Amino acid sequence: MTNSKQSLRIAVAQTTATADIRHNGGTVRRLMRDAASERARLVQFPEGFLSGYAKEQIQDWGDVDWPAVRDELEQIAVLAAELGIWVVLGSAHPLTPPHRPHNSLYVISDEGKVVDRYDKRFCSHTEITSFYSPGFDPVVFEVDGFRFGCAICIEINFPDLFSQYRELGVDCLLLSAYPVDEVFEAKARAHASINTYWVAMALPSQTAHLMNSGVIGPDGRYLAQVDGGEGVVYADLTRPDFDMWFEKARPWRDSAMHGQIYRSQRVDDPRSTDRTCL
Repeated sequence: MTNSKQSLRIAVAQTTATADIRHNGGTVRRLMRDAASERARLVQFPEGFLSGYAKEQIQDWGDVDWPAVRDELEQIAVLAAELGIWVVLGSAHPLTPPHRPHNSLYVISDEGKVVDRYDKRFCSHTEITSFYSPGFDPVVFEVDGFRFGCAICIEINFPDLFSQYRELGVDCLLLSAYPVDEVFEAKARAHASINTYWVAMALPSQTAHLMNSGVIGPDGRYLAQVDGGEGVVYADLTRPDFDMWFEKARPWRDSAMHGQIYRSQRVDDPRSTDRTCL
């Protein structure tokens, strides 16, 4: 956190995912306008939202209108530039046949450019055997001095991925998902607190019976959460509000992980080395 900017507003969308790419694209643009009117600098959408998510809206990639996906992405990028807002959008990303698509998050800048794309690294068994090709790299990008990382759904079960983003200096992790159980929420809150960064969680309205989209603070508590159904929630990422976590807890934990603070206090004592004594 080297930038002097102390606060950034983000928007997290919770809306119904459909198999209609044109409808999904229109929804994205409508919510982009809403987010921009609320002075959000970034708006995040759920996993697979534009194209539809495999196993739910999609059963066969042959049914997907890929030219429509590309056209909608281009329209979204143009609007991002007009509104001056960043967009993180879930969609399948087609590869050269016969390779399966990636399960991706497109990172579209406020200049209307796709500046990066996160490809889901840890796919489920069904995803990797029937629907998707895996990615292999983390993605970190910066908006007004705030560093964002990306993760998708089942990756919540891999703590090393979340600690990797902490080591990369991320301020906020954008987690887009299509969850299948309630414990997902507890894991997200734990990752936020353990790694001392914000976690923004974008979910479709189809999973609102399990949990709602929202933004979790570095203390593991919600800053804001959608109140059921469909909607957009806004959160101001304000650094001074979490000074203890960013300026004290995170550096101390990093130092503890490297071990020197403990090695310097190591004692040479037979009652320490003998672990069978009373």
